[in-house]
Amino acid sequence: MGLQSYNQKRDFKLSPEPKGRKGKNAGNSFVIQKHAARRLHYDFRLEMDGVLKSWAVTRGPSLVPGEKRLAVHVEDHPLDYGDFEGTIPAGNYGAGSVIVWDRGTWTPIGDLKKAYRKGHLEFELDGEKLSGRWHLVRMAGKEGEARENWLLIKAEDEFARSETDPDILEEQPNSVKTGRRVEDLGTGKKAAASKSASPQKTAAPAKTAAKPPRAKATPAIKGAKTAEIPDFVEPQLATLVKSAPTGKRWLHEVKLDGYRLQARIDKGSVRLLTRTGLDWTDRFGTQIVGALAALPTESAIIDGEVAVEAGSGATDFSLLQQDLSEGRADRFTFYAFDLLYRDGMDLTAAPLTDRKAALEALLKEAALPLRYSEHFSDEGGIVLKHACRLSLEGIISKVATAPYRSGRGKDWVKSKCSARQEFVIAGYVPSSVSKTAIGSLVMGYYEDGELTHAGRVGTGYSNRTAQSLFKTLQGLKSDKSPFAEKLTALERRDVVFVEPKLVAEVEFRGWTGDAHLRHAAFRGLREDKPAETIVRESGPPSPAAAKAAPTPKRTVTLTHPDRVYWPDAGVTKAGLADYYADVWRLMAPFIVNRPLALLRGPDGIDKPLFFQKHAWRGMTKHALLVEDPTKPGEQNIAIRDFDGLIGLVQGGTLEIHPWGSTLNDWEKPDMVNIDLDPGDGVSWQAVIEAAQEVRARMQEMGLTGFVKTSGGKGLHVVAPVKPKAEWPEVKAAMKALADAMASDSPDLYVSTITKSKRRGKILIDYLRNGRGATAVAPYSTRARPGAPVSMPLSWDELGDGIGPNHFTVENAPARIHALEGDPWADFRQAEAPLPTAAKGKRGRR
Repeated sequence: MGLQSYNQKRDFKLSPEPKGRKGKNAGNSFVIQKHAARRLHYDFRLEMDGVLKSWAVTRGPSLVPGEKRLAVHVEDHPLDYGDFEGTIPAGNYGAGSVIVWDRGTWTPIGDLKKAYRKGHLEFELDGEKLSGRWHLVRMAGKEGEARENWLLIKAEDEFARSETDPDILEEQPNSVKTGRRVEDLGTGKKAAASKSASPQKTAAPAKTAAKPPRAKATPAIKGAKTAEIPDFVEPQLATLVKSAPTGKRWLHEVKLDGYRLQARIDKGSVRLLTRTGLDWTDRFGTQIVGALAALPTESAIIDGEVAVEAGSGATDFSLLQQDLSEGRADRFTFYAFDLLYRDGMDLTAAPLTDRKAALEALLKEAALPLRYSEHFSDEGGIVLKHACRLSLEGIISKVATAPYRSGRGKDWVKSKCSARQEFVIAGYVPSSVSKTAIGSLVMGYYEDGELTHAGRVGTGYSNRTAQSLFKTLQGLKSDKSPFAEKLTALERRDVVFVEPKLVAEVEFRGWTGDAHLRHAAFRGLREDKPAETIVRESGPPSPAAAKAAPTPKRTVTLTHPDRVYWPDAGVTKAGLADYYADVWRLMAPFIVNRPLALLRGPDGIDKPLFFQKHAWRGMTKHALLVEDPTKPGEQNIAIRDFDGLIGLVQGGTLEIHPWGSTLNDWEKPDMVNIDLDPGDGVSWQAVIEAAQEVRARMQEMGLTGFVKTSGGKGLHVVAPVKPKAEWPEVKAAMKALADAMASDSPDLYVSTITKSKRRGKILIDYLRNGRGATAVAPYSTRARPGAPVSMPLSWDELGDGIGPNHFTVENAPARIHALEGDPWADFRQAEAPLPTAAKGKRGRR
């Protein structure tokens, strides 16, 4: 980066920081400076090429191996900065107090320049506090990001600590240079090294913070008017439409999955108000409030949404509800998308683009958990398609030049990837497996002032949620039905009616012929919406619901359908069956008429799991038992239809692993599989590059590679082959491919499964290609937290937006229905004969 950026950001007449001069002598120093700026963080600096390469580690280094700490790559600093300790005055870049928390020397492992270029530094530290081996790994960048995000990770060695050991940041908070705490600077203790006044305080974790520094005057915005700050602005709402609008007059934002909130800032006092004006400031902890109070403004009203990101990167309302119920506040993020008022100016009459530009400028240096909500100016259909392929909820489209108009109108419209709306809870069916939990909820909506029955929702409840709902509903039980119409005997069966006061958000696949919800899942309670306002949304069905394929018919009855298989995700036996109904048409070719190995968990992923290749007592009659031709008397499991699959679900099957050959010819596989399994410290981008290389090597062999997520840590590259070669030859060919990759790039890949050799590298696993070996099927669930699935992708989808466990039972159907075509549609048509193993090799590049 050089020191140009460092010098441009600082006024050395005001700041005590050293001027930027490149060092002449090569050295290997490192320093970590504890920096109490707007948000406390740790600046991690490594001497390279005469400067200090620098990363801002938001939560500080962790000694727990594998625990990833975000490290934002910032401008290079001069070597003299490694000795700086003092106070940067308010109003200057990086204002706040700085101490030298640790220092010493560092030693790179391997070729430093090559590692830095590739984005994976492995090194050893010899400091006064930190020692041993570490990794810095660059994450794949997102379009428009000005800075690189890296991860700082401690390696497993004698200096590592366990999660239960003391946190070194709390254990040793003082400076290694002066012994001071960062809080001591500017307080007169041991005379601060800075020539400035007292330090700028970090954001106060309370409703009232020290008055933040005023930024430059709010730029003049056409349409803005002088006004007193209002107590509350009724929010603008979006109207549901079938498809995203087109044309240059629209801009588009990702639809967030959280609570809509209005942040009101007035002279350091912060309030968070719901869409109906309720004060929810105390519900989301202190971090959001503190970050808002620290913004460089005296007064403002910001429209936004508080949400929690899932591991996939998408916001998840269920996780938000879970954190609220558990009193957890560390994962909340406030996404700001509109600025309605600032410093004496009412901005609601100004064009949206001007309001957003002013908001982005206000949040430019904002601390997490505040985040500016980006927008896209591409055609709406393209943005929606991309959102749906990523299994997001949908998009909000807004007229770029329009003012802010309270209430629901046509300037803001929403287009969804899956059918989703609020319903009134009118009753529940008790759990069949617990006396203190609900098994399903009975839903309704208002039509002409009367409550209309909408059917039941039987999945989406974690064990904790099911018990919490049961407890809550006990105080609302009613002797009579709240519905206007008379329910049928089937609709009334086992139902305990309640007063219709609670509102739930529900995701579903459409409506049945008798106007009941189809394949519905509970996503959480909506405490911000009164029950009497809930109606069936008048817009047309979502693209996902409209394109949903007919549900395959089944005759298998599920016992205890409310049994929870994935407690954290709330996926029940019935929910798993619904998921497989959605993906059956795509999954069937990969699991029907093949020997299967199963991972069973009849009581869910948190209880004992069984790897099952043969029949078990009580196994479904809808599965086949087929004898292995080479092992007389040994019977393997197979299925022939959808009933067979649902029979396996009834038996607690959580993962399905088919052979690479069919029952028609056990000895000649019709597909090969390379499993890319990353070791600790390997970036996701490196896994993607490995998959691309496997694809290229397969092409040299005359094969066509198809890619899918594993649902675990890596990717699978699968190629269809003509069933002519037998297992030994197939395995040898894939071993040759794996060995060639490991030989050509020994710093990146290994082909041996020995765990000690895999740290920092990717295992090219070819062992899935032996007789009797299996690999997880496309679309199969995995017995892991979050209910991830192994998802087929097109090659152009590979990127940091989709990780190995991005797709789950909950979000996969929306993606599938949003796709214009199956990314693996040509799988069988791409069959090619397998060449000899020698042809799979390629020379060192």
